[in-house]
Amino acid sequence: MMRRLLGCLSFILFFSAAAYAVEPDEILKDPALESRARAISSELRCLVCQNQSIDDSHAPLARDLRLLVRDRLQSGASDSEIRQYLVDRYGEFILLKPRIAVDTILLWGSPFLVIVVSSFFVWRAARRRGSQSGSDLPLTAEEKARLDALLAKKSRGT
Repeated sequence: MMRRLLGCLSFILFFSAAAYAVEPDEILKDPALESRARAISSELRCLVCQNQSIDDSHAPLARDLRLLVRDRLQSGASDSEIRQYLVDRYGEFILLKPRIAVDTILLWGSPFLVIVVSSFFVWRAARRRGSQSGSDLPLTAEEKARLDALLAKKSRGT
């Protein structure tokens, strides 16, 4: 009995992870178009949930977007045309994996650039401070005479 219950529970957990939000009335009759629709939907961000694809989201907007993708596929649009249409309409944010462009490179690369530039300035300031401390420079004749006078005064006890 316990094995059967454990088996049913693991079966439910295993297959519930793969459950999609696609409703039965959304599914296309052509399996090739449906697989393309699923592939496109899995790359598009739900604008309500933001961390889910529209394929996984139960939000009404995600359903509308899934239907829009399927309508465009049925009208003969290519995958890239559909993605571009949605980017034009909603912006780059709709893509779960943003395209590599100048603005995305700046967005993702700027923290590293800030670290490199600030490290350079810290290194340069440390080098300047080390050279200004004078610990590695020899004493001038005047400094040597003053030091000798102080040491002589201290050895006499006054």
